[in-house]
Amino acid sequence: MTGRTLLNGGFFHGKRVLLTGHSGFKGSWLALWLDRLGAKVTGVSLLPNSQPNLFSLAGIEECCDSHFLDIRDRTPLATLIKHVQPEIVFHLAAQPLVRAGYRDPVGTFATNVMGTVHVLDALRGFGQVRAAVMVTTDKVYRDGERRRPFREDDALGGHDPYSASKAATEMVIAGYRDAYLEEQGVAVASARAGNVIGGGDWSQDRLIPDAVRAWQNGHSLEVRHPNAIRPWQHVLEPLAGYLTLAEKLWQRPSLAGAYNFGPERHKAATVREVVELARNCYHRGKVTYGNGCDGPQEAGWLALDTAKSTSSLGFKPRWTLTESVEHTMSWYSAFDQGEGARDLCEKQIAEYESSG
Repeated sequence: MTGRTLLNGGFFHGKRVLLTGHSGFKGSWLALWLDRLGAKVTGVSLLPNSQPNLFSLAGIEECCDSHFLDIRDRTPLATLIKHVQPEIVFHLAAQPLVRAGYRDPVGTFATNVMGTVHVLDALRGFGQVRAAVMVTTDKVYRDGERRRPFREDDALGGHDPYSASKAATEMVIAGYRDAYLEEQGVAVASARAGNVIGGGDWSQDRLIPDAVRAWQNGHSLEVRHPNAIRPWQHVLEPLAGYLTLAEKLWQRPSLAGAYNFGPERHKAATVREVVELARNCYHRGKVTYGNGCDGPQEAGWLALDTAKSTSSLGFKPRWTLTESVEHTMSWYSAFDQGEGARDLCEKQIAEYESSG
């Protein structure tokens, strides 16, 4: 079954979907897409943490039942989930940044580990939900600098608080699946996605948002690790993977487990390559490249083996790195010229759907 059939086949129409992290960058894009697919979406998140932010600019509250609460608060979260009675869960809420994890390790572990515990525990003994896609990260793997793409069965670990919290989250997901949720008929999967880019991201300490901020203000973009290799992908690629995974879990609960989502294993690229593509698309911008010694430790090479997603789900990426950067920078350019954020997102979703 192809990705196009999965995304356009009407599967989500009318289904009750709980989306945590709906006020974030990826969550806002996914809320729009789920609404487009006809789902009845309930969003749970903190208030947006950046100005500007895609959630506000794209009017995400208009396409879902929006609730602002902290997933670290167990009781109100459980009460809401019982009230909503979701059939499908997408758990994206997290502290998602490596450098923020260094600044606040306790908050990072509390949100990423215990927040996930609270979501999964609210599903325990709850008979409505059928599929849960729990989003972690490509950084859950123990970094051995082996120059081999990570497979889902490779050892988990984390040098920094963010990565360690997400590796621990993977253990939580597996524990709840094996001890409780599989037996009650809930198919639970973790989704490990590569480095995501796309229009509407204004987070701190992310490459493209930092570039856009610097270039808009006539400043030079400071790049700490230009030769670091990452599995870059447009935001719509992993979101399409999550949607595909949820449908497949509904149809075949035996597919529960962990899945990598990213570009083909030989298409990971350096930070420098992405910056130069972005600068060419944006038609302006200065860059200062560092020597890789500044800032906290980061893996020099990271790539994902996505063979399992291809063989088990029939899912493959659609956009090349060049296309992904072009779509990203054209989004920001059009937004700078006055085009609406929601229109830009919906236009790119439609382009992605038709590109398979």
